[in-house]
Amino acid sequence: MAKSSKDGSKKSSTNKSAAKAATGAGAKDTGRKGKTLRSQGWFGMGTRDGMVHRSWMKNQGLPQHLFDGRPVIGICNTWSEATPCNAHFREIAEYVKRGVYEMGGFPIEFPVMSLGEPVMRPTTMLFRNLVSIDVEESIRANPFDGVILLTGCDKTTPALMMGAASCDLPALVISGGPMLNGRWRDQTIGSGTHVWKFTEMLKTGEMTQADLLEAEVAMSRSKGHCMTMGTASTMASLVEALGMGLPTNAAIPASDSRRYVLAHMAGRRIVEMVKEDLRMSKVLTREAFENAIRVNGAIGGSTNAVVHLLALAGRIGVKLDLSDWDTLGKDIPCLVNLMPSGEYLMEDFFYAGGLPVVLRELAKNGKLHKNALTVNGKTMWDNVKDAKNWNEKVIFPFGKPFKPQGGIAVLTGNLAPTGAVLKPSAATPRLMKHKGRAVVFEDIDDYKARIDDPKLDVDADCVLVLKNCGPKGYPGFPEVGNFALPAKLLKKGVKDMIRISDARMSGTAYGTVVLHTSPEAAAGGPLALVKNGDVIELDVAKRKLVLHVSEEELAQRRKAWKPLPPHDTRGWVKLYVESVMQADKGVDQDFLVGSSGAPIPRESH
Repeated sequence: MAKSSKDGSKKSSTNKSAAKAATGAGAKDTGRKGKTLRSQGWFGMGTRDGMVHRSWMKNQGLPQHLFDGRPVIGICNTWSEATPCNAHFREIAEYVKRGVYEMGGFPIEFPVMSLGEPVMRPTTMLFRNLVSIDVEESIRANPFDGVILLTGCDKTTPALMMGAASCDLPALVISGGPMLNGRWRDQTIGSGTHVWKFTEMLKTGEMTQADLLEAEVAMSRSKGHCMTMGTASTMASLVEALGMGLPTNAAIPASDSRRYVLAHMAGRRIVEMVKEDLRMSKVLTREAFENAIRVNGAIGGSTNAVVHLLALAGRIGVKLDLSDWDTLGKDIPCLVNLMPSGEYLMEDFFYAGGLPVVLRELAKNGKLHKNALTVNGKTMWDNVKDAKNWNEKVIFPFGKPFKPQGGIAVLTGNLAPTGAVLKPSAATPRLMKHKGRAVVFEDIDDYKARIDDPKLDVDADCVLVLKNCGPKGYPGFPEVGNFALPAKLLKKGVKDMIRISDARMSGTAYGTVVLHTSPEAAAGGPLALVKNGDVIELDVAKRKLVLHVSEEELAQRRKAWKPLPPHDTRGWVKLYVESVMQADKGVDQDFLVGSSGAPIPRESH
């Protein structure tokens, strides 16, 4: 029976014998602080299992010297033709391999489930935690000493980092890079952001279906993920802010040859990290997460980053709360003039100097932990101190910011006892303090059936409420929180209204949208009790979200409330709904919180 060590990892007599065998013939000195490489528990000489593992690997034409004790680097690849953002990852992996080989390592590429935001239904967020399990168990079960994580589309970044964090090996993230700027006729258009604009224009007759078809190909004209500061670009930026990616990781366009140079250099660096035993837990410290939260504000980043960083912190063992987003980000101005909050796109951001400029601005103004360690072995300040801003129309100086508020506002009140979030940089200023009559949609189907009904009792001062779109409710916590306004109001020129839901919204979206209201309606949260005509008050400055209904009335409504029937009685959806945590806890599965390291599994032959 395996015994657990103090750090939670399991050790067995089998593991000890495998490690002992690794020091036999053919195992060379790795320089890894005197420790034997984990991979030699598989490939070391002197055991039958070692012969089996080496022999079958050799059917790929691999020579014996690759098994002589050099670091084995797993390349975790989310390539898939069903994930267009990541469809170029086979090329990136080849450049990583060049770097690994150059430094005397042995690269082994392996696939995991890929999450394609543009294609998958009902939402990729339903599968983020499942992919993290795939990554964690793939790393633990295979002879990897370190891993390169190839990420791009929204949920692939947190999923891979979460899974790797639970193993706590040396790891380095390479993002796939954004698409080139969209260009349609005389306009620069951004993925996602212009989807919402154009579909609303279709409703009002300002665009035809033919226009839309012409625009969509002009919007997605190269390899890569969304080129707005949506969730993909936000998470790529936070990889760099956390210290988990090499400098400039965030913004190099996918089509730029420098993206491949970065991959090549990452391949070289991960081998060195293994020899230095520079594990994820040494990089992902509390200071790293504080840096990332502040950077998210400075770039006008996605609200989705909130749940992803909370989940990642839970895996690596760093205490991080929803309130930290408000405390740490409240006084951070938005410096980056990118859609959806601004005018430019990621290609422009890269040419202006990219994230190193933002990091330097924050550090100079006392808003960054300069000594935070990064995967290249240097401190954050060492990496960015010489960064230059080549275009202050794209990246504004801290003293003269693009917008005064860039952080995420965390709201509380009787409508959101454990919190809700709003992105001030994407909201309409006049609606940041507002009181209005609720127009309620019980779920997404009710919304679709009624929102464009000319008889809908709604005006521009109303507050639109959408229920049952949270982690358990949909299921999966979809990006429907920025739901479109009623057609009859759009035709009158109304551009924004307060919208409240327990859903998420795309990082490419905009508007005065209250999200992640928790507990969610499907879990019996107060949102489930809201009725048409109730008065709701939003006061962002005071961080208030209040339902003006008496406690006595709410108690009566609560007695009458009935939970939704199960979404499924088997499979992942059943397991997900039964064990998923709420938005304020990062929407991880409760049984996945924490890490158990990456011990060598028991021999099987």
